[in-house]
Amino acid sequence: MGKYLGSHLMPCLVLVFLGGLTASALLQADALNSDNSEAPRFTITGRNGPISLQDFRGKTVYLDFWASWCGPCRKSFPWMSQMQQRYGARDFIVIAINLDKDKSLAEGFLQQYSNNFIIGFDPDGITPRAYQVEGMPSAVLIDAEGVIVSRHIGFNTSRQLDYERAITAALPPQSASMEKLQ
Repeated sequence: MGKYLGSHLMPCLVLVFLGGLTASALLQADALNSDNSEAPRFTITGRNGPISLQDFRGKTVYLDFWASWCGPCRKSFPWMSQMQQRYGARDFIVIAINLDKDKSLAEGFLQQYSNNFIIGFDPDGITPRAYQVEGMPSAVLIDAEGVIVSRHIGFNTSRQLDYERAITAALPPQSASMEKLQ
């Protein structure tokens, strides 16, 4: 864990690994051991109804885990909105899963920080356990086939270009006619 978390992120450790399965999040039983593994399936509560990873098969998904108390999350939200806007037409989807026990804290955060992407809630911490989340925020990039192609812990503004490169590498190639439109 130490190789991923600097001392500045240590206070933001996720303490959601306790507790059992509840009806709020249903997960596939397979474990996540490394990149290039199939992404664990989930269904969670969203702002506009249930969110199921299966519904986004065929799209590139940037799965973000966040909480209202997380300082770096305040910087990642505007960037994720930019990525959604920039690559949404290429079947790119951002899903940000909040882990606060108190949903009102998440709603307060969402009123302050730009978001044009899908917001889900997992107060029981089922999805971060399945994805072996070690710090906040954490992101997992899933390709159109449902395979995890990259992940990162924390959000560092100096690495935004690296994060974006991973996204563009995971997107399906553009046709020549699509490239002319952009």
